[in-house]
Amino acid sequence: MLSVTLPKLTVNPRSTTYNRMNADYRIVVLISGSGTTLQSIIDTDLPATIAAVISNKPHVLGIERAKEAGIPTHVLDHTGFSSREAFDQSLQALVDQYKPNLIVLAGFMRILSDDFVEHYYGKLINIHPSLLPKYKGMNTHQRVMDEGEPLHGSSVHFVNSELDGGPVILQARLPVLPNDSRESLELRIKTKEHLIYPTAISWLAEGRIELKGNEIYMDGKKMTGPVVMDYM
Repeated sequence: MLSVTLPKLTVNPRSTTYNRMNADYRIVVLISGSGTTLQSIIDTDLPATIAAVISNKPHVLGIERAKEAGIPTHVLDHTGFSSREAFDQSLQALVDQYKPNLIVLAGFMRILSDDFVEHYYGKLINIHPSLLPKYKGMNTHQRVMDEGEPLHGSSVHFVNSELDGGPVILQARLPVLPNDSRESLELRIKTKEHLIYPTAISWLAEGRIELKGNEIYMDGKKMTGPVVMDYM
């Protein structure tokens, strides 16, 4: 586990025009809801361009955020498909139209099929609200509090066929405070997610991070564990 100080990323004041100057490295963002994580990506100067935002649910705020930033949007409603595999095939065809270098799951509340994950292996990342491999799945904040854990956090990881089981790139770690509620802990975790996710995306866009098999390499060297940013 490597603990470092993260590079400072420039955050733009919100505007109605998304900065598309960094067009060589293209990302597609998948969402299901309000898009706060998407907004943190939009608001950060990254060496990449958001080629498209796709939601599996109609009428969500995240789509409006993307539209306001001038980013192409699509709604592919999963309820109109007979199976998970049929939806994922259509989603894959839509994503592939944009020829992305990276697919970013930002509150995308779907378990992806093995075929979809395999198609994008090494190019598909997610952020999960726990210090993986602990507390995979749902309701992580309450589970952490129920177990009396002294530390909690969030993990940016590559996606593989195991739920929340892919190699971890970067984690934010912070203490669970005596007066924390589930809501306050969740809010503190979310603010750190909005810092580390753009950072991990930036590293990938700069070519600093590469997945070889099941091992992550950073700057050409095999990582023995995730980079950890402590907020103590």
